[in-house]
Amino acid sequence: MSRRRAFLVTIGTGWALYGGLGIVGNPRYGTARGMASITRYVPLDVLGWMWVVLGLAAALAGLAVGCPRVQAAGYTALAVPAGLWAGSFAVAAATTYSEAIGSACGWGAFTIGVVLVSGMDDPPPLYLRKRGR
Repeated sequence: MSRRRAFLVTIGTGWALYGGLGIVGNPRYGTARGMASITRYVPLDVLGWMWVVLGLAAALAGLAVGCPRVQAAGYTALAVPAGLWAGSFAVAAATTYSEAIGSACGWGAFTIGVVLVSGMDDPPPLYLRKRGR
C-alpha cells in the first residue's frame, strides 16, 4: 500500500472514530462552544455523523487501488470537516470565545497538511527505482 493511500485509511479511520466517539458520543464543552456559529443551523450530532461518513469514505478511498479520482475524493472528504472546524473555531476566536484560537490554528494547519499530501506523488514501484550505489 502506498503512503498516500495509507494516509487516507489511517486519517479516515481516525476521523470516523473522532466523529462517533468524540462528537456524537461525548461532545466536549470547548467543541460545542467553538462550533456555535454552525450549530445554530446544524446540530452537533449531525456534524459528528458527517465526520463518521466522510472518514469512512476517505478510508475506503484509500483502499481503492489505481483509482486517483476516488483517492482525490477521499482527500476532499478529509479536508472538508477539518476546514469547517478551522473556520468555525476562527470565527469563535474572533468573536465570543478567544480561547478557540489554538483549535483554529491546529485544524487550519491540519487542513493545509491534507491538501499538501493530496498533491504529492507516490514513489515509483520498486522495479522502476534506481538501485543504490
